[in-house]
Amino acid sequence: MRTSGQNPHHRHRAPLLCLLALLCTPGLSVLAAESWPQAEAGAEASGFSAAGIDQLDRAMREIVANQDVAGMVWLLARDGKVATYEHAGMARLEDDAAMTQDSLFRIYSMTKPITGVALMMLWEEGRWDFDDPVSKYIPEFADLRVLKDYDAGGDFELEPLERQPTMRELLNHTAGFGYGLFGNDPVNAAFREQAVLASANLEKLVAKVADIPLLSQPGDQWFYSIGVDLQGYIVQSITGMPFGEFLRTRIFEPLDMLDTRFYVQEQDQSRFAEVHYWDTERNRLAQQPHRSDRPSYFDSARLESGGGGLVSSTHDYARFLQMLVNRGELEGTRILKPESVAIMRSNSLTGEEDMRFGIGGPGQPGQGFGVDFAVTYDPQAAGTPQAPGTYYWAGAAGTTFWIDPVNDIFWLSMIQAQGQRRPGAANAGVIARGLIYDALVD
Repeated sequence: MRTSGQNPHHRHRAPLLCLLALLCTPGLSVLAAESWPQAEAGAEASGFSAAGIDQLDRAMREIVANQDVAGMVWLLARDGKVATYEHAGMARLEDDAAMTQDSLFRIYSMTKPITGVALMMLWEEGRWDFDDPVSKYIPEFADLRVLKDYDAGGDFELEPLERQPTMRELLNHTAGFGYGLFGNDPVNAAFREQAVLASANLEKLVAKVADIPLLSQPGDQWFYSIGVDLQGYIVQSITGMPFGEFLRTRIFEPLDMLDTRFYVQEQDQSRFAEVHYWDTERNRLAQQPHRSDRPSYFDSARLESGGGGLVSSTHDYARFLQMLVNRGELEGTRILKPESVAIMRSNSLTGEEDMRFGIGGPGQPGQGFGVDFAVTYDPQAAGTPQAPGTYYWAGAAGTTFWIDPVNDIFWLSMIQAQGQRRPGAANAGVIARGLIYDALVD
């Protein structure tokens, strides 16, 4: 087992010293610290070459050293064995806080697959069906209108729904909803003007969305959308539980994901990594201030956004991913049936829709969508060495993962970077992907 870059609080070579360190670490659960994936099996035990994994680790550290990102935690596992679990750089530049394996991250849209798992748990219980209209669970959506045409001057024309959007379409972003993250069309502009993503709670979010037209008729096109926040509301509506409480009791506690929630507890604030960007005037990385248009990440009353609201750790998200690699089970705890995981990671697009991030956005060749994951069905067209059926997603601040179900591999990279990047900055995801498959030995 390699020792470079490892956090002694998480490696159990000296159990007594490790326990003392854990007991003195604010907000850190001894249970979480001792649970998989804390111990590396090593490269060769995981089916990779030692030289290849050393090269991967060096490449990630070089990306940090070059100030492409302030800090990073990365983890590669195969068949449940950890090939590498390392960290480098800084979590916060303003107070010189080092990145550690314990650091907490805004995972933004990597919240989405967790929401999808929650909804699939309810599907297994017979609480909803893929062909149900969304309005069965959100009656406010019964009379949605659809954007028919618009011009640069701000004039637009609406038309009635030809049919109700279905749950299947809500799950794969073909229901027609906008998001407000990109696009100058009237729909996405309305999402921004009404501050949908800054809503005080899910009920108010739904009320705002009900007043905004769809981008297209249901099923016509793929648009990255507010759909997963609506899924969180549906979980809450079906169960009668606050969405965050459902996640805590049904997913996080059973999987020992004790660091994952919609806000940062006071005792954990020192572990929270901040977002950084490249300051072109000072020619260096700088730390972004917290947003002032919505509650802080330190506020327990934050919106429980199923599309982008969770905070998590590398340890926690790795356990979630390994549960998916294991077809719904981890260490004897079953979250989903294998059939449900298979549905989630199967492309449900017909081939007539491309993944498009807003009207006029470029399509994504070789890639489809399942339940809150993108799915690579044609690796050659997608330009990747990954196996067909690899599924993945990422967060707005750079956190990313992918799972190759043919080789039982997952890769998880946790960073906090948003906005301007250093000129010539490396693409960490592309570099890591190439090195991982070069290092694969069987």
